[in-house]
Amino acid sequence: MMKLTTLSNGLRVASRQMPSVETAAVGLYAETGSRYEPARLNGLAHLYEHMVFKGAGGRSAREISEAIEDVGGDLNAATDRDSTNFMASVMAEHVPLGLQLISDMILRPHFDAKELEREKDVVLQELGEARDTPNDIIFDDLQSAAFSEQPLGRSILGDEATIEAIAVEDLHEWRLGQYRAGSLSLVAAGKVDHRQLVELAEEMLGGLPEGGIADADPASFTGGDRVGRTSCDQAHLALGFCGPAQLDDDYYAARLFSDAVGGGMSSRLFQQLREDRGLAYSVYSSLHPYRDTGLFSIYAATARHQSASSAQLIEEIIADSVETLTQRELDRVRTQAKAGLLMSLESPWGQAHYVARQLSVHGRLVETTEIVKELEAVTLDEVRAAGSRMLSGPRARATIGFPAVRAA
Repeated sequence: MMKLTTLSNGLRVASRQMPSVETAAVGLYAETGSRYEPARLNGLAHLYEHMVFKGAGGRSAREISEAIEDVGGDLNAATDRDSTNFMASVMAEHVPLGLQLISDMILRPHFDAKELEREKDVVLQELGEARDTPNDIIFDDLQSAAFSEQPLGRSILGDEATIEAIAVEDLHEWRLGQYRAGSLSLVAAGKVDHRQLVELAEEMLGGLPEGGIADADPASFTGGDRVGRTSCDQAHLALGFCGPAQLDDDYYAARLFSDAVGGGMSSRLFQQLREDRGLAYSVYSSLHPYRDTGLFSIYAATARHQSASSAQLIEEIIADSVETLTQRELDRVRTQAKAGLLMSLESPWGQAHYVARQLSVHGRLVETTEIVKELEAVTLDEVRAAGSRMLSGPRARATIGFPAVRAA
């Protein structure tokens, strides 16, 4: 059973009890990410996430790690373009410790100048690793092409110049401006007591400033091309199309279209590119919704000498799917979507993430039965129509390792 309480400062506290488990996940979810940064400080949200682990609440980085690992727990965080979360997984009796560490990170980070310079080097190494991984960095290239010259199109990691520009004062301003009670959700799942969680939240997070944060700049899908380096063993291709936003009426139809086209081993892209033709080891599609728009993407890695034929076949497959997608394919991916949803909820972390996601998207608790009902209501005509809308608009294209085309 899910429960929700809103504190006097606006912080939402939600929980989902799982009586059959002995562990719990507790997390603080912030509705802010890299798209909220000023351009000159691109990478600030991600660097902030790193820096709170370097010391908070009187504990050093080592003491934070030892505190959570002394009780067999795990403490982690993640930054996205429109969200940031901090999560502790612990035995049930150690929920207060997990929440204490997270609240210290948000309310009492040290932000030492020397530590900041060291952590900048770590982030630059992370950036270098991403650039050396074509099937990682190509999605930054695609995002840049899809939302050119916009916050949503910038890399989460930033670049050398913007990372170097970030100062301790910027970290403090980011915390004070973006981590406000009205834009945060404290979520716990597993062996948890809601009343105790609310009491802990009042004690540890009652000092959060009231109010929310300003909306991010609205995004507009522009489309365009990004050509990466050509000196690569394989050719990597990513295509992007404007997809629905989180609350658009055709979101579930578009998601099922994406799944049918490239969501699994029985999908059209996998069967025709990999199984029938042997052109690719990795090929798939995905749908990423944001608050105001979305991105439907297709990715494939193939041999360089087969890159042109692979790209052409992908175009033919997705175009044909709009007209020929079958009821059997729809029924299959619908069942996969329902199963994937339910399987993801079998761990405390999965439950906590689900609850936080629903609060962020819908502003309320949403039972899984409601989502299943939405999936079951989607018709074949709606799926085809959603696919047609996405494919008929502008497109983005990013390549790495594609052979250079000689001018005629």
